[in-house]
Amino acid sequence: MLAEPARVQHERRRGEVRVRQEGLHTPVIPDNERVSIHASDPFATPDDQRSPLRRLRGRLPAPVTLWTAPGPAGLTVSSMLVADGDPGRVAGLVDDESDLWTAIEAAGRFAVVPLAEGDNQLAERFAGMMPAPGGLFSTGDWEHTEFGPVPRGYPWAGCDLDGARPFGWSLLVEATVVRIDLGGTPAKPLLHHRGRYTSI
Repeated sequence: MLAEPARVQHERRRGEVRVRQEGLHTPVIPDNERVSIHASDPFATPDDQRSPLRRLRGRLPAPVTLWTAPGPAGLTVSSMLVADGDPGRVAGLVDDESDLWTAIEAAGRFAVVPLAEGDNQLAERFAGMMPAPGGLFSTGDWEHTEFGPVPRGYPWAGCDLDGARPFGWSLLVEATVVRIDLGGTPAKPLLHHRGRYTSI
């Protein structure tokens, strides 16, 4: 037999909110005190216990991009670069066990989308840090391309896979840029620095 849900009462008096729940103590929250989620991950390994290499990498600002492939599949990628040339090239570090890599390997192509300031939740969703009820692509306005879905109005590059090889604990994916769509109005880039999103 299921227990009845506890009855909760809110009382406001003398600038305080008292939350009364049957059988529990009464926490007191002053009106002027903000209640919020931690600004940083409370379960993260403390800085002094992290490897020096990870701490060094954390001090380098990284572009936050979304990589997608037919399937569809997608992943937030911040360890990447674009190399100028004729043709231009793209390289990035991807988890070899990710759905994205499986889709890239099957299709032989993928799209790279630079994310913009304010795209934190989009980045978190595709990084697997936020729930995605209905699937990664169930919300938002997506343009379907032969390289994978891309958010409508964003700049993106269509890439043909050249190869991949183990690189550290990741897979170094190398590709040739075969299509570029610079999208609408340029926006401030979304960056990742010392475990947080930021911009310039």
